[in-house]
Amino acid sequence: MRKIINTFILLLMVSCISSAQKKSNTNYWQQKVSYTMDIDMDVNTYQYKGKQKLVYTNNSPDELEKVFYHLYFNAFQPNSQMDARLHTIEDPDGRMMDQGKSRIAKLSPSEIGYIKVNKLKQNGTKVTFETIGTILEVSLDKSIKPGETVTFDMEFEAQVPVQIRRSGRNNKEGVALSMTQWYPKMAEYDFEGWHTPPYIAREFHGVWGDFDVTLHIDKKYVVGGTGNLQNPQEVGHGYEDKKESLNKPSGKKLTWKFKGENIHDFTWAADPEYIHDVFKMKNGIDLHFLYKKTLEANYIDNWKKLQPKTAELMNYFSDKIGKYPYKQYSVIQGGDGGMEYAQCTLITGKRSWGALFGVTAHELAHTWFQFLLATNESKHPWMDEGFTTYISNKASNEILNQNVENPHARSYSGYNFIAKSGTEEPLTTHADRYETNRGYGIGSYSKGNVFLSQLEYIIGEENVAKTLKRYFKDFSFKHPTPNDIKRSAEKVSGIHLDWYLNEWTQTTHAIDYGVKLVKDKEITLERIGAMPMPIDVEVVYTDGSKEAFNIPLEIMRGNKKTKATLLKDWGWAYPTYTFKVSKPVKSIQIDKSGLMADINPLNNTFNTAE
Repeated sequence: MRKIINTFILLLMVSCISSAQKKSNTNYWQQKVSYTMDIDMDVNTYQYKGKQKLVYTNNSPDELEKVFYHLYFNAFQPNSQMDARLHTIEDPDGRMMDQGKSRIAKLSPSEIGYIKVNKLKQNGTKVTFETIGTILEVSLDKSIKPGETVTFDMEFEAQVPVQIRRSGRNNKEGVALSMTQWYPKMAEYDFEGWHTPPYIAREFHGVWGDFDVTLHIDKKYVVGGTGNLQNPQEVGHGYEDKKESLNKPSGKKLTWKFKGENIHDFTWAADPEYIHDVFKMKNGIDLHFLYKKTLEANYIDNWKKLQPKTAELMNYFSDKIGKYPYKQYSVIQGGDGGMEYAQCTLITGKRSWGALFGVTAHELAHTWFQFLLATNESKHPWMDEGFTTYISNKASNEILNQNVENPHARSYSGYNFIAKSGTEEPLTTHADRYETNRGYGIGSYSKGNVFLSQLEYIIGEENVAKTLKRYFKDFSFKHPTPNDIKRSAEKVSGIHLDWYLNEWTQTTHAIDYGVKLVKDKEITLERIGAMPMPIDVEVVYTDGSKEAFNIPLEIMRGNKKTKATLLKDWGWAYPTYTFKVSKPVKSIQIDKSGLMADINPLNNTFNTAE
């Protein structure tokens, strides 16, 4: 009997350990938030008061002694870390500078941004807290145990800064309010711990949850942004059902009620001169477009032309990555360029048609990589900016019938420049810690894009297309890491790619292959750069015939599907590789596709005439 009991206990322990390991190893548990906010905005002083109820569920295996909130508007004050960085970085963002000096440093008390937390309770009991720059550090009354849900009740007041970077009032195109990162936002806690970097200028990371936001604002203002409007017949302004009568309340302010589910941010913009158009897609998604009446006629025409094209973009991304799961998306004039947010984007509107379409394509594509997959873009900006650039380039090429052979050519040029400059930094660099804005931009956008386009060269274009769908299916709403996109590609292709993720993102090793020697019918190639790659070679014989060869990299443990003649693997440590052909050689070209980011393409060809 004792043996049976001991055996049972042992099996139970093994089962528990196995279950715990399975949960621990996935790393995909997510904290959960549910915000209810009531906001009273004064459009004359640009100040607002807020009440926030935050229901927070600790789905982690850890007991939390503290929690942290982001107070992003505090960055827009003289002597903030954002201000200090403008004085110390080699190439400060021109939008944040005026005659070579920081615009933040010039803000007066009535122009700065701030969020001041006045009261905070945990389950009805006051807690102590301290504001340190853009972070609120909260010492809990009681620790939050794994699986436990607590409620935080907060009262705060805030001031909208003069528009300098993304957020703010009265941007250069006259938009009154660009309300991004405007509320006390719970910081993310995941398998890596708390993510509480100060707001310097770059990217964001957030907790999945639900938002119920009530906004009281001057009735002349048209509002657009995240979530679904709950009271359209009271608000009007283009949201109402034209077949039903309006029921606008009296008074100087309107109350707007929005709800958004399973998102990790909430953004809105408002202006008394917004035109509000609604484009209804056949799949039930409403596209909202909010832009200034005062724009010149040709700009208004561009915004009208943009609407059906945005629907085409929405369909393209849903088809190529995964289905858009919400019922609305808003394209809003505001901000300082183009920036993605939950269920909406803020873009500047005084653009040529091409620029307006391009920025919309890029920011809409962010919805998949930053708001549905939601990588930590502070730590891995290349997975957001780079992948967004990749898919939006493809979408533009197809939707605008550009018929460009390589729509990513500019990214290759940008990468080539930074790789040769001596100032390149690894893609593992935190977004805020790049030495230059140039290095951040080229690394995140260009080199991040090339990660996928060059992956087409390694595993094949069809497999990369399948990889994106597999990646979305497996990791949407899970904040995936770099290893996750690699594993998706490996599972689709059957090819080992640990070397590729390491070389391309964790080092600054460059690719440089060349034709070293052609002797009789024997060809010798050489690896000059530190980064190894599989090699495609086209040989033209003296009789005019051609033959394509593929040389897999040994550590791939496989090869892409190809019609080329498959040769023996090349071990990366060998600097040269020799193979024989059947006829006299006229010319040789390494990587005819141009998808391999070789920093010196001049030595990729050989001609007997030379």
